[in-house]
Amino acid sequence: MQQQRAANPGAPQRARGKGRLVTKLFDGRTRLAEFYQEGCAKIRLPETFSPEMEAILINTSGGLTGGDVIEWSVAASDSTRLTVTTQANEKVYKASADTASLSTRITVGHQAAVHWMPQETILFDQSALSRRLDVDLQETSEFLAVEAVLMGRQAMGETLKRGLFRDRWRVRRGGRLIHAEDLRLDGEIDLLSGLPATLGGQSAFATLLYIGPMAEALLPRVRESLGSAVGGASHWQGKLVVRLVASSGYELRKLLVPAIAVLRNGAAVPKVWNI
Repeated sequence: MQQQRAANPGAPQRARGKGRLVTKLFDGRTRLAEFYQEGCAKIRLPETFSPEMEAILINTSGGLTGGDVIEWSVAASDSTRLTVTTQANEKVYKASADTASLSTRITVGHQAAVHWMPQETILFDQSALSRRLDVDLQETSEFLAVEAVLMGRQAMGETLKRGLFRDRWRVRRGGRLIHAEDLRLDGEIDLLSGLPATLGGQSAFATLLYIGPMAEALLPRVRESLGSAVGGASHWQGKLVVRLVASSGYELRKLLVPAIAVLRNGAAVPKVWNI
C-alpha cells in the first residue's frame, strides 16, 4: 500500500517546540518536579552551587520565521527560586508568509521567585513575530521580567524597515489583573520608530518589570543606576517598571546590567549572557 501523501507537500517546513519546567522544594533547595521538552524547544539546567535553580531555554532551530510556534511553561512551587534565561539571542528572520508565535506562561507560588531574563530578541527586516507573556502570581510571590528588543544588528549594518512585532503581557496576582501592556509595530517600522513619541530614532529598547515586596525601596537605586539614560523608572501598586531605549544592543546592555543587578539584590546576570 502506498503511503498517503501529505495534504500540502509543497508547504515549507516550520519549527515547532514546547517546553515545560516545574520546581519543588526539597531539603532546602529548588529541585526539579516536572520536565518536558518537545521539538526544537530544549531546556538545560546548569549547576548553580546554590539553593536556587537556573534554567536555560534553547531553540535548536536557530531562530524564528513565519509560521514557527514555540511555547514555554514555567511553574515555581512554594518557596522555590528560579531564574530562566536563553542560550542566545532569539533571532526573528524575514517571513515569506505567516507570523512566528512565541508564548510563555509563568506561575509563581507562595514565597517563591521567578526571574524571567531571556537574552535580547533581534528583529530582522520583514520579520513577523507575535509574542505573549502570561504570569500568575500569589500575594507573596516575587517576579522579575526583562525583555529587550533589537531592531537589526547595528554592527552588521542591518536595519529594520518593514515588519510586524506584537508583544502582549498579562500579569495577575491572586487571580486579579495587575499589569497589562500591548505593543504593536506594524508596517513601516523604521518610520514609526523614528517618531519622538516612540523610540526617537533609537534601534534598541527594553522593559523591566519587578513585582515584589522591595519594589518601592528599589526605585531610587534603580534610577541612580540608570544615570542619564533615555528612559525612566516608576513605582505604583507594588510594581516597579523600567523603560529604556538606546542606539544599539551594546549600549542597551550597558544600561540593563546595572539595573538588573539592583533588582536582583546584587546578583549578576546569568553567565550565558557573557558567553
